[in-house]
Amino acid sequence: MSEQQLPEVPNVTMAVSRNRAGTLSVRATDQGMPVEIKFERSEYRYGAQALADEILRLTRRSTIAAKAKRRELLAENGMPADILDQLGLPTRQQAVDELDRMDDADTGPTSWMRPV
Repeated sequence: MSEQQLPEVPNVTMAVSRNRAGTLSVRATDQGMPVEIKFERSEYRYGAQALADEILRLTRRSTIAAKAKRRELLAENGMPADILDQLGLPTRQQAVDELDRMDDADTGPTSWMRPV
């Protein structure tokens, strides 16, 4: 008899988030560790603090997405929903809601234009 092969769950789940302009991206794990940061030289014009703040914001977004992805992988492998809840892994809808909330709270510059 053949046993059904379950997909293997990786030790680390990762996701990528990008800023609106696509000039900065952060890949982070479901544990909140940024593992790759890419940005264009033009990001320097906003200053070090603004760049650091944006990296942290994108790291948080990537972490939420990676946690939701990890929940889906574990659920596919038969882990009960109550255990996934106890692990603090959000459902896809919870992740979307949290990311939307973060986007609503984002008050960063949306244009290079300024009032005269």
